[in-house]
Amino acid sequence: MNDFILERGHPNPLGASVTKNGINFAVFSKHATQLYLCIFENDAEIARFPFTNKTQFIWHIEIKGLSDIHTYGFRAEGPFDPKHHHLFNINKLLMDPYAKDFTEKLSWHPDQSTINLNGDINNEDSAHCVPKSIIFTPPAQNRPPRIEILPQQRCLYELHVKGFSQQLGIEDHLKGTYLGVVTKEGLGHLKSLGVSTIQLMPCFSFATESRLMELQLTNYWGYNPISFFAPEKSYAIDDAIIEFKAMVDGLRSAGFEVILDVVYNHTAESELHQSSVCYKGLDNAIYYRNENGRYLNYTGCGNCIDTFQEMSLRLIMDSMRYWVEEMGIDGFRFDLGVDLGRTQHEFSPNAPLLQAIMQDPTLQKVCLVSEPWDIGPNGYQVGQFPNGFLECNDQYRDTLRRFWRGDESQTQALATRLMGSRDYFHKGSKSPLTSVNYITYHDGYTLRDLVSYHRRHNLANMENNRDGHGDNISQNFGTEGPSTDDSINQQRLNQQLCLLATLLLSQGTPHILGGDELSHTQNGNNNAYCQDNETTWLNWGHSSDRLAITSAISTLLALRKQHPILAETHLPDDPLYQHLEADVIEWFNEDGRLMSIEDWNEPERDFLSVLMSRGSTTKSSLWVGFYREDTPINIIFPKGTRKIRSLFNTNGITLKEDYIECLYRSAFVLEIDRFE
Repeated sequence: MNDFILERGHPNPLGASVTKNGINFAVFSKHATQLYLCIFENDAEIARFPFTNKTQFIWHIEIKGLSDIHTYGFRAEGPFDPKHHHLFNINKLLMDPYAKDFTEKLSWHPDQSTINLNGDINNEDSAHCVPKSIIFTPPAQNRPPRIEILPQQRCLYELHVKGFSQQLGIEDHLKGTYLGVVTKEGLGHLKSLGVSTIQLMPCFSFATESRLMELQLTNYWGYNPISFFAPEKSYAIDDAIIEFKAMVDGLRSAGFEVILDVVYNHTAESELHQSSVCYKGLDNAIYYRNENGRYLNYTGCGNCIDTFQEMSLRLIMDSMRYWVEEMGIDGFRFDLGVDLGRTQHEFSPNAPLLQAIMQDPTLQKVCLVSEPWDIGPNGYQVGQFPNGFLECNDQYRDTLRRFWRGDESQTQALATRLMGSRDYFHKGSKSPLTSVNYITYHDGYTLRDLVSYHRRHNLANMENNRDGHGDNISQNFGTEGPSTDDSINQQRLNQQLCLLATLLLSQGTPHILGGDELSHTQNGNNNAYCQDNETTWLNWGHSSDRLAITSAISTLLALRKQHPILAETHLPDDPLYQHLEADVIEWFNEDGRLMSIEDWNEPERDFLSVLMSRGSTTKSSLWVGFYREDTPINIIFPKGTRKIRSLFNTNGITLKEDYIECLYRSAFVLEIDRFE
């Protein structure tokens, strides 16, 4: 301690920053009566300094003579008053919310708790079981340039770092890592698909819930962060920061945009009696939404970040800028994004955090995708986010599943979804590209399981099969799970191809779940968040199904690039496109006639097609059609068709002189000369 000289320091930037002669520390707490800086060397606390300077509730100190070989943490004194949400406890070592790295991955220990189930204080010291914060200075680097993606050519591919590379045919030490993603094998596969954007599942440093640890399970998905700055250590070989950047640089050099699935709605500190390792111990009443001594749990995860508080807003904004400017990502997908748009309780598109993001010179340029719901009051807000946000569209998912399953009265809903869900993303206000269309996401069935299972099979999650969605709008084609019947397996493959074709021939921004192109199965588990095993690790074995599906995806994505009308149509009654020549859109039935009112209202209608022409002077049109029955049908060409060629079709389709012979459920896109 005699080698250290204490100076006043500065309130900005928050966190630990290297100065000319030492390290400056700055940390926020409005309600603490005293904060302490604890210095560690080889995991032993060698010094403890009280913060003696405070500027607008930011405590700061500079330690001269300190270097980045030391690690640190904080302790906080203040009222222990659970009724008013104050849980200060000097015995709890606290991680720096702004730390860029930690000595180890956080693991639950009972000594981390600051309050017992009976409401009494827990005075056990937690320094032995809390990761120490690392002093980090980012080195200067030359990074590959950002990839500019045209919005109408964007296709998201959802990728779990470990799951993608754990069973990939690469060197063992690279499996399950950031660097494994950008091996020749990994990049080669991604490039072969034609997707534009890699959507990484959470890479913030996260922890496994105590309940899962008791069940000898782990949090696999990563939706349980403890830090909004530090990358997850378990995906790294040596240095998570360096290797995450290397992954981003490798993806960018290969031509991909990279966005990160982020969890700003809650933290791994969980419920009141669980961990107090960071925000809870620094200022529980500020960081978490609370009322009458309890958390407002709008996330279902035990706590909820109070994004209406100035310092929570600043924390999130600083984190986002760090991941863009320093870590190199090109955008964000916000888990339970409605929490970002809540004021004191209610959602508003004009909420402070959403407005802050949209005006920020750095963040307004990146790709922003929101999951537009949470479980709080009025938590379903599809179509209500500010312009500039894309939104996950579960209405699209459910309509497509119902149509292809054969449910009645789906024709009008399908047409609405195909045209960009204008009932939610209104004309004159938002482009159809705002709708992130998907059939499958990480939380649910894989595409193969969607056509193989009628019921969830989640017993491995140790919740007596009660977790996960109960109504999956799925179809098993007569057998639950794997089948040795070739006809059933052929039906299942064809259904996957029809669903993917519909997805990639719809207006909007498509999203593909990583592994669906491999016909990956989770054996009917539709909530595999705790399965860090072959259930979730992608199976890279070659199969005829994989070849058929990957070929369909690459062909259809190439068509979207060649024909932008497939992604974004300029409708004549949409004021958003009044400065452009309007496209021509016409709907046809199987008899080659325009859809009548009776056709639209037919409950068991099985065929729908749309003829799309880019402006009135285009020489050819695209004819896109979907047939969902398994009995043969002849589909008559639209009147006046002179020449026709197939751009894509699923199996069972043959072009005749003036009609399509369709043996069973199919999807197609044909190019035809414009008819008179």
